[in-house]
Amino acid sequence: MTEDTQHWYASWFDSAFYHILYKDRDHSEAQLFMDNLTEYLNIPEHGEILDLACGKGRHSMYLNSLGYDVTGVDLSENSISYAKKFENETLHFNVHDMCKPYGKTFDAVFNLFTSFGYFENEDDNLKTIKAIKANLNDFGFGVIDFMNSDFVVDNLVAENVKTVDGIDFNQKRHVEDGYIVKTITFSVNDEDYSFQERVKALTLDDFKVLFEKAGVYLLDVFGDYKLNAFHKNTSERLVMIFK
Repeated sequence: MTEDTQHWYASWFDSAFYHILYKDRDHSEAQLFMDNLTEYLNIPEHGEILDLACGKGRHSMYLNSLGYDVTGVDLSENSISYAKKFENETLHFNVHDMCKPYGKTFDAVFNLFTSFGYFENEDDNLKTIKAIKANLNDFGFGVIDFMNSDFVVDNLVAENVKTVDGIDFNQKRHVEDGYIVKTITFSVNDEDYSFQERVKALTLDDFKVLFEKAGVYLLDVFGDYKLNAFHKNTSERLVMIFK
């Protein structure tokens, strides 16, 4: 059996195999980032945060533990179903398309861990930034945590195998039509699977164009989760603060 779809993120992010492959993500690094980010933004005590494309909610849950009122939204019904187990009076999860405004405003909207640039229709990138703007209150800040595409392309690993829980995930990467493409193939119980990730290789200059079109203002740019300065050739991340 081969799993594939036009909108790859709809099936891959909903797949149990996605969460197996990426189960070893560094939670301590993610928590350090949230500590640094909320302190830098000076989000008010018990402030409201929208975690856009939250996945299973790891950032949302940690932000909630810091005392914030957090809403996590994602297109993946499976991820939201899992995250809902951890809801409380100040932590909520819902299925939502991030291209559309959520319907209320927040002190901050976070789009984290390269949860952007997936769309087949590139107009959806602009729609998402416009939606973030609509989701911010008068004093709110938007944050997009993206890969530094220049660094990633320059250091692209063409092929490797990652073994997790006894599954050999064969990963091949290449650049195609402005997208960084990763093809993931593996076999489980004699069934073959194939998924593909396609992320637009957006640069800081590309985001500046989108921000201008959306009518938002770029306030600061960082190159890692410690909020060090961004350097085009050496920074692994592209963290943008705007409003």
